[in-house]
Amino acid sequence: MAAYPVPSHTGMPPSAASASKLPGTASRDTDMSLVNLAARQRMLSQRMVLQTVLAAGGSELHLKAARSTLALFTESQARLVDTPRHLGAADAERIRKIYGPAGVGATIDAFAQQVGTVLELTERGSPRVEHALARLVENTDAALEALNTATTVFDQVGKAKSETLMKELAGIVASIQTVAREAKVVSFNAQVMAARAGQHGREFAVVANVLSGITHEIDGLSLQAVSLAGRSRSAA
Repeated sequence: MAAYPVPSHTGMPPSAASASKLPGTASRDTDMSLVNLAARQRMLSQRMVLQTVLAAGGSELHLKAARSTLALFTESQARLVDTPRHLGAADAERIRKIYGPAGVGATIDAFAQQVGTVLELTERGSPRVEHALARLVENTDAALEALNTATTVFDQVGKAKSETLMKELAGIVASIQTVAREAKVVSFNAQVMAARAGQHGREFAVVANVLSGITHEIDGLSLQAVSLAGRSRSAA
């Protein structure tokens, strides 16, 4: 009997690689934000319970579907647990606490393990499946609450990162605008000097006009950046 994948909050589950071979799983998870991925776990957990209940009732179709959902849930959970490696120290510590011994990681792991147990007993036709299924249903609310807690933390981390990015962008735009203002002054002075030089300043005037055009381009781009930052902040 093949073992069902069970996530571990202490590291990457051995079966994560095989789970990622599900059609379209890798590409979808790569494009999905961590907040959306965490929120999707809640949906997967409820789907998984329903499929498992139907599978225990004798549905081979739902038995196969529950296995696939469990594998997808496990792969996604492994990615979320691995998140701290890609975050700053403060955010990484928040995620570690969530999935650590005193956090929700153990509850989520136990939930996935219970699903795997019910599916295994169902496949064996074991009379113990009814008791295992009852325990799973009884613990579903706790698992959903744990997943909600994890989603909230990922949402907070995502918003904090977005705010930091917006501040950095605002600083860059301010620097660009400062350079543009200085370039305008240089361009104006160059045009004045070219005019005073008369015929001898014609080539210098061309350069000054080009510089003036560049400063106008910079102004336009910086205004677009400010507008984009404003829309991003409103959408966060």
